[in-house]
Amino acid sequence: MKNKQQEQFSIQNIIAKGTKIAGDFFSEGDLRVDGTVEGNIETTGKVVIGKDGLINGTLKCSNAYFEGKLVGNLELTETLTLKSTAHIEGDVITQKLAVEPGAIFNVSCVMKTTVNDFSGGSKKQKTA
Repeated sequence: MKNKQQEQFSIQNIIAKGTKIAGDFFSEGDLRVDGTVEGNIETTGKVVIGKDGLINGTLKCSNAYFEGKLVGNLELTETLTLKSTAHIEGDVITQKLAVEPGAIFNVSCVMKTTVNDFSGGSKKQKTA
């Protein structure tokens, strides 16, 4: 039997092709976007944007895998992966970046790395 924490991380939300959401979307699980979101998305999980997916707003998540389009701001705690069909415009903050040839990446990008503060033991963001 799974405990509640394991169940929480296995949740995957899907915004299907032909679906349009206007407003903010919050989740603790992973998300796949094949439709359109006009608003902000915030999740602790991974976000996959399919070829037909479009986000017009701010996306905050751990990892993002783009085949589709984002116009707005992108804030990741880990890795941004752009496939050749990806189209990103706006401001990006990420720790790691992987871009395939052909992807459109018209952004202001800040690469940050998490480092341990040995004096207090807490994590802090450091600009690379």
